[in-house]
Amino acid sequence: MSESKLSGQFFDAAIGLLRRVRDEESAAIAAAGAAIADTVAAGGRIFAFGAGHSSLAAQDIVYRAGGFALANLLAVPGAVGVDVMPATLGSALERVDGLATAALDSSPAGAGDVLVIISLSGRNSLPVEMAAHARALGLKVIGVTSVAYATETTARNPLGSFLKDHCDIVLDNKIAVGDAELTAPGIEAPFAPASTVVTSALMQAMMAAAAEELVDRGIEPPLLRSANVDGGADWNRRVMTEYSDRIFYRH
Repeated sequence: MSESKLSGQFFDAAIGLLRRVRDEESAAIAAAGAAIADTVAAGGRIFAFGAGHSSLAAQDIVYRAGGFALANLLAVPGAVGVDVMPATLGSALERVDGLATAALDSSPAGAGDVLVIISLSGRNSLPVEMAAHARALGLKVIGVTSVAYATETTARNPLGSFLKDHCDIVLDNKIAVGDAELTAPGIEAPFAPASTVVTSALMQAMMAAAAEELVDRGIEPPLLRSANVDGGADWNRRVMTEYSDRIFYRH
């Protein structure tokens, strides 16, 4: 069987985006890492939120080998992933005014914590209102989004703004409007989205920068090990006990 030309083109597109993000967002990644390190050092908590497929990158830093033990998912029921039925309800919930405020007020997140909000378009009510309300509550907000949407689309929320407008730090994943990297003869719609690949890489780069910053300050990063290696479970038990007041996915 011959190689797929289109699959190779997708890899090329994704690699190109990763290189661009690495080169153009390095300062923002370092700033986000420093903000997370500040929060860890000060006894604060880390939360991550994303709606729909954006939740995949948020979940990627929560309770995983090589990740920070005190990274928590801020979940809005019905808006996380595509497990809700029908799946289109999740998209509808992103546009419900007031839902973000209620969800945040009902969560353990508060002043002094850091909240990473992921939204590709950054135009819907849920991520925009959550960012604005989080800052009003005294949280540090890191936004991961495609800045291109702010110039090529219109805002779709009562504030008339985008996620990037309500963040202390913005990481631009450089994804083009429409989130599809390929077109081809005989295929009428653009296809092969790369936002999950690039956004997840941004998230992990940010956490790596946070670990580096903590080490530079003489603080051991609160990292989990794989439970599938010898000694991993004992290591994780120690870390989770030490940071039990900042871990909410165990309760």
